[in-house]
Amino acid sequence: MAALELPPLETHEWFQVLVRRLLPQLGDDSFLVVAVVGGTNIGKSVIFNHLAGFRASATSPLASGTKHATVLLPQGFSQKHQLPDIFPGFTLMPWENAEQALEENEQHLLFWRECDATRIGETDLPDNLLVLDTPDVDSVAVVNWERADHVRQCADVLVAVLTQQKYNDAAVKKFFRKAAEENKLVFLVFNQCLLPEDEAYWPIWVETFCKETGIDPAALFIAPSDRRAAEANSLPFYERQWPTTEAATNSVSDTPVDLMRELSELRFGEIKLQTLQGSLQQLVDPNRGIPGWLAEIRKGSKQFAEAGEILSTERLAKIDRWPNIPNRTLIGHIRSWWGEQREGWTASVHNFYNGVGRIVSTPFQFIRKQLVGPEEPPLDAYRKQEWDTILQSVERVFERLTWIRDIGNPLLVPRLEKILAGDARSKFIEHLRERHNAVDFDAEIATLVDQQLREFRQNSPDYYEFFRRIDTVAAAARPAVSVVLFMTGMGPVGDTLMPAVTDTALQSALHFTGEAVGATVLTTVGDKVISDGASTSVGYIEAQFRRLHTAFAQRRADWLAHELQIVMDSLPQELAAAAQLPNQSEFGNVSTQLHELQSLIARLSAESASMS
Repeated sequence: MAALELPPLETHEWFQVLVRRLLPQLGDDSFLVVAVVGGTNIGKSVIFNHLAGFRASATSPLASGTKHATVLLPQGFSQKHQLPDIFPGFTLMPWENAEQALEENEQHLLFWRECDATRIGETDLPDNLLVLDTPDVDSVAVVNWERADHVRQCADVLVAVLTQQKYNDAAVKKFFRKAAEENKLVFLVFNQCLLPEDEAYWPIWVETFCKETGIDPAALFIAPSDRRAAEANSLPFYERQWPTTEAATNSVSDTPVDLMRELSELRFGEIKLQTLQGSLQQLVDPNRGIPGWLAEIRKGSKQFAEAGEILSTERLAKIDRWPNIPNRTLIGHIRSWWGEQREGWTASVHNFYNGVGRIVSTPFQFIRKQLVGPEEPPLDAYRKQEWDTILQSVERVFERLTWIRDIGNPLLVPRLEKILAGDARSKFIEHLRERHNAVDFDAEIATLVDQQLREFRQNSPDYYEFFRRIDTVAAAARPAVSVVLFMTGMGPVGDTLMPAVTDTALQSALHFTGEAVGATVLTTVGDKVISDGASTSVGYIEAQFRRLHTAFAQRRADWLAHELQIVMDSLPQELAAAAQLPNQSEFGNVSTQLHELQSLIARLSAESASMS
């Protein structure tokens, strides 16, 4: 999810429930996890010790401040189960003494001990019951909140310990709101009551707590404020009816109950089903569960797709008119390639007249040099034209990036600030000039011609054979036409002296966008030469060699686009990858499994209703 800049999965409550509650506890050998939870200095560890039957967790009148969790296991449990799998995210440590849970340690520690009823006073846990003490849910150390959340997420039953001072605390209520959303079974213990005076007040406090959190206690107990009894592990717990009634208020019992026995007599199957449904409901919650997470991905991907569309290379570096490659060079490479395909007498005649054409053109070229000076090599002129085009394109790219940055797209602004900072533009242009000067245009054109004409020969064998027949006919006709062309002035087209009808036809067929390759050539050559020399194939020839121009311009534009990646770095790829996330097979698999999960929950709800 980093690609979309979404919060990590670990920050989602539904994911924590999945990895801490569902995955570890959905095996064949199920068990019930009971956690004693509450705020600071409320006697939470005292309650835990009463469940354990001994001083398993440190207590003090000064608030001991439990920092790590402790778990009591049934005898032999650690041999049958992998504890790290049941409590992911915790570092498991054998329990040695009650003070261990008070130690400062950055790791999330969980101290474990198996109960042994042979020890005097120690509880004999049922085989399927685990009991935990937790860090304070309202500790000044935020890390303790995280540890308490981890315990809550893996628990089936919460023994919620409240006092007059803590029942309305904001952090405490926040913790229990999450428990209510998870559909936890809650035993509520209202501790440190002044009895019998508080019999009139605890219902008010509990009602406030339940309204604020959504908790509906399965059972409620009150315990007196008795330090000596708490330290002696002999604190009495009195069960009270909830919701209260006038009759229940008038007939309160003074007979203490055994909390561990109450837990041991829980209806295991019903509780497990209830908490399982609660956990699954969290997963499929439309807003806070997997559907909401998938919606976040779709929304984020759409935003990245829109940003990627803005930054598309085509839009940033649109080039209305790429310079045309010199026809002299292009025709030269075509003739060279074509000459390699000729055989026998045709090859001999063409080679002879090509040689004559070069000899005849030499005086013409000499006279021209005397009159107008040395001629600039065509590819040198083309290099200058292309560089000017590239500079204009780069300027447009940076102007466009600046404009996009100033729009204020929250995804693009910080990224574009980095791209546009400092002397990035001048450094890139300097790098680009070095790269451009190193381009071998002659080799580029040769490669293009060879590739295109080989494809032409492979994909259109009939037309290739037709070209061979035209070539043979032209070989016999070339002597007269060649001379006529030169002498009448029809031979020199542009700056090149062309000695053959075939070459003249090809030259006139090279229509692209340049004026010199368009009307000027056609006007000079005339329709009769094209018709006689190239016959009815001229339209196809024109299309093929127009494609050569287009293909070369495409190669050069691709080269510039590749170089622009230095400016953009991996930003376009990152945007594209993020935009494609909803189209990935994994995304579809999650959606499919979500629908299956929703069907499972519907069946569980029906079964639960039939049991009640």
